[in-house]
Amino acid sequence: MTGRAAAWAGRLLVALAACAATIAAVGPARARALAPPSLAVRAAALIEESSGDQLYGRDSTAQVAIASTTKLMTALVTLHHAKLDDVFTDPNYYPAAEDSQIGLVPGERMTVRDLLTAMLLPSADDAAEDLAYNVGHGSVSRFLGWMNARARELGLTHTHYTTPIGLDTPGNYSSAGDLVKLARYLFQTEPFFKATVARTHAVLRTGNHVRSVTNLNELVGRVPWVNGVKTGHTLDAGYVLLASGTKDGMTLFDVVLGTSSESARDSNALALLDWGFANYGMRTPVHAGAVLARPAVTDVMGKHVRLLAASSYTHVFAKAEKVRLRVNAPAQLTGPLPAHSVVGSVAVVAGRRVVARIPLLTASQLPQIKHSRSIASAVVVSVTLFGLLVAAGAAIGLTMFWRELTRGRGGRSTPR
Repeated sequence: MTGRAAAWAGRLLVALAACAATIAAVGPARARALAPPSLAVRAAALIEESSGDQLYGRDSTAQVAIASTTKLMTALVTLHHAKLDDVFTDPNYYPAAEDSQIGLVPGERMTVRDLLTAMLLPSADDAAEDLAYNVGHGSVSRFLGWMNARARELGLTHTHYTTPIGLDTPGNYSSAGDLVKLARYLFQTEPFFKATVARTHAVLRTGNHVRSVTNLNELVGRVPWVNGVKTGHTLDAGYVLLASGTKDGMTLFDVVLGTSSESARDSNALALLDWGFANYGMRTPVHAGAVLARPAVTDVMGKHVRLLAASSYTHVFAKAEKVRLRVNAPAQLTGPLPAHSVVGSVAVVAGRRVVARIPLLTASQLPQIKHSRSIASAVVVSVTLFGLLVAAGAAIGLTMFWRELTRGRGGRSTPR
């Protein structure tokens, strides 16, 4: 095979590999996109956990009252500064009668584990105040400083805290986008938080007596795939629900703010989660080790190098979105190249957007081909020498022939 033919063969193989990869990535027929639900809310947001991509937003950056979803940050700061088995003494805090509480009395001693559980499930304000006071070494103001510092570290740019509880206090606000981002962070970094908010009931065994508590988030237990997170309600905030659910290997977080009742809160949050699962799903268009191209080896007839995807790529995609692969690889490769050399890439294209680029690696070592040029040169030289010898032999033969012809005619006169 000539060099030009090998190059064309290599290009054809690359094109075929790219085509096959595209077919594999597209998968089953695309679903028809569903319109977002009509939500009776002040603000809302929906994100996917692994990517953090926002799939839906309605006034998602508006700074609004958030009620007891404030306690997510109270939990995060507590988990950072205290151990679950630490025991705290309740301060002189007397919540209002309408506040959610577990009836702690001054001087009562309870573990951080039980205080967090009381704060997250029945949303006990007295437990939140107990934690803030003791974690802050006797200063709720110090604890609030840590809450705001943590918000800045996490990039919650539309969030500020003036209470560890979530009461209607001036300057205590967040946004729908910041709340789902914070919930995602807690799920990914705090196993105790994630496990606790997925419970329907719990028993608190420390303190002056045993207490049984119930999760105010009634979607947990009622809907099998819902696994968190937190309710809230004040006059300014309305009814609030930050919810999470997991289906088919995908976890979504949503929040609805400013709904009119508990039933409206639950139905709006559930409708948004249902819409997310109906319209989005996890896909893996690229698998680590998949052969996506086979370029030819220069000057070696019939030899090709397999190019492998360096890593897998799993991401959330709209079910109605076409996902394909675009392979960028050379038609030919020349050694030496060690195994796992990066020699190309594959682009994951969703619609018209390139969402990822994965390197392509050589599957094996490609040694330098030392003999190819020397053999070719030897063949050329041999053919040239043979031609010269043939030509020389022919010249000698002709010379001898003319000599014999001349000698045979010697002494004769020319005929008249």
